[in-house]
Amino acid sequence: MILENKTSFVYIFNKVKYELLVVFLVGAVTNILTIKFSYLLPEMPLSIPALLGTAISILLSFKMNQSYDRWWEARKVWGAIVNDSRTFVIQLQSFIPPAENERIKRMAYRQIAWCYTLGNSLRGLAATEGLEHLITANELSEVLKHSNKPLAIVQLNAKELKEFRIHDKLETFTHLQLDNTLVRLVDSMGKAERINTTVFPSTYRQFLHYAVYLFVITLSISLKQVNMVFEIPLLLAIAAAFFLIEKSAYHLQNPFRNRPSDIPVTAIARTIEINIRQLLGEGDVPEPIKPQGFYIL
Repeated sequence: MILENKTSFVYIFNKVKYELLVVFLVGAVTNILTIKFSYLLPEMPLSIPALLGTAISILLSFKMNQSYDRWWEARKVWGAIVNDSRTFVIQLQSFIPPAENERIKRMAYRQIAWCYTLGNSLRGLAATEGLEHLITANELSEVLKHSNKPLAIVQLNAKELKEFRIHDKLETFTHLQLDNTLVRLVDSMGKAERINTTVFPSTYRQFLHYAVYLFVITLSISLKQVNMVFEIPLLLAIAAAFFLIEKSAYHLQNPFRNRPSDIPVTAIARTIEINIRQLLGEGDVPEPIKPQGFYIL
């Protein structure tokens, strides 16, 4: 997630450098052809590129709104995961006898592992990497048999709750409360997976790209009386503004791609780990994830 700190110019430039190169070539070629064959071209009133630019602005505004809604939905999902993870551990401590503290700790550690696993799987990374200190080797081997690793971890906790209920260490009502928390966690996982796997229409983005290039061509023809030394930088500046908005919207619409604009799932999972370890009474807790310059993952 990009923080409030000053965003790196290199990061901004790298987002649009290839598009600006194309704009430079298109603008230069159009300008040269316009000068050499001006007698073949009708006068291009400035109102034409102005109308096209207005249409592009409206479409970009719509796309940005839709993309931010998608990003914000993902952030709300992970906010719910934070709340339910804390609730789950507090419920375990409240409903299960103190004699079972070791098993409560084991289940709490599984919940921490679940958060890291879900974040990694959404980003396409190794889902179970670095979980050796949170779940046992036998549990890890069991999880690795499943294609959906986070779901397998939830199942381990559900089985343990079942054992508590069978041995009368958990009442029916309290078992139902814990089960509802697990249901909410699985529901949040499904929402995050839906956002991650639902493809935003690529034709919409392609249309905007081509429309910006068309805008550059028409604006270049309209400004044929302007010296190329001044015209090309103007085209680059205007096109950069359009492409930056479009790229920002593109990154926001995919909030789990291991990019600076992502939902900071690793940082959130670390916060959950710190909270749960402190609920367990542990004094040695890990440090929060530090920002990497202007963003945090």
